[in-house]
Amino acid sequence: MSVLAPASKFKLALIQLLGSPDKTANLAKARDKVLEAAKNGANVVVLPECFNSPYGTNYFPEYAESLSSSPSVDMLSGVAKEAGIYLFGGSIPERDESTGKLYNTLTVYDPAGKMIATHRKVHLFDIDIPGKITFKESETLSAGDSLTVVNTKYGKIGAAICYDIRFPELAMVAARKGAMAMFYPGAFNLTTGGMHWELLQRARAVDNQIYVAACSPARDMSASYHAWGHSTIVNPRGDVIATCEEKETIVYADIDPAEIETIRSNFPLYNQRRFDVYADVADSVVVDENGNGTKKQ
Repeated sequence: MSVLAPASKFKLALIQLLGSPDKTANLAKARDKVLEAAKNGANVVVLPECFNSPYGTNYFPEYAESLSSSPSVDMLSGVAKEAGIYLFGGSIPERDESTGKLYNTLTVYDPAGKMIATHRKVHLFDIDIPGKITFKESETLSAGDSLTVVNTKYGKIGAAICYDIRFPELAMVAARKGAMAMFYPGAFNLTTGGMHWELLQRARAVDNQIYVAACSPARDMSASYHAWGHSTIVNPRGDVIATCEEKETIVYADIDPAEIETIRSNFPLYNQRRFDVYADVADSVVVDENGNGTKKQ
């Protein structure tokens, strides 16, 4: 039995944006590109990770904004309403007003400009590949603690950010809650991008028989962080149906829930899962401080 929630076709656009240290300029360019995508027929638009600022732990405190009222939120809300589209507003550095903590946060808006969802990056990008890249988001950012599934008039869509894609549980749970797609604003780099950017998107799509889209910043070799680019949309069969290179551009694809129903009827994984064998680890196992798991009594 498929668990896909009622859904309908829509045109998706990923805006691979070339940013700069100038927040005002970044917001103006993002606004123009969203309007361009809508003019070209997009119903749902996605912006990249940290689209309003350079990507780097030293930049997050300087560029952080409150979600209650800020230049970035005001622009995103306004352009979603002007364009009449659902807008997955990439991510911005967020400062929580009550705690002062910083987060890497995605905001989502409906065609009336209302913020209908937020997602704080759950898995922080802490990585050390000797001789290639060392990056630790946890130096300045705190991690989110929730799954995000957005209700739209086209159906349910899961949302997460960049490094979250490496952890299959978020997409799996979203799909089982009826999501037709997962969207990941992300900024993989020149080391990890070639290794896994497309592979992970195709894996999440095939695992869950859903559409998967990942929207990157464009590559700027003069910046301190070099994004991989290659914003991509993958269908439920694991086929890349739209992609690009590293330069600034907009990627479009038609999303058709009927494709999900077809692939799920051909490969009925939802009827064949053996939860008697692999019970939910989060419910049945306690993990101690050394990472050792024991079954709950």
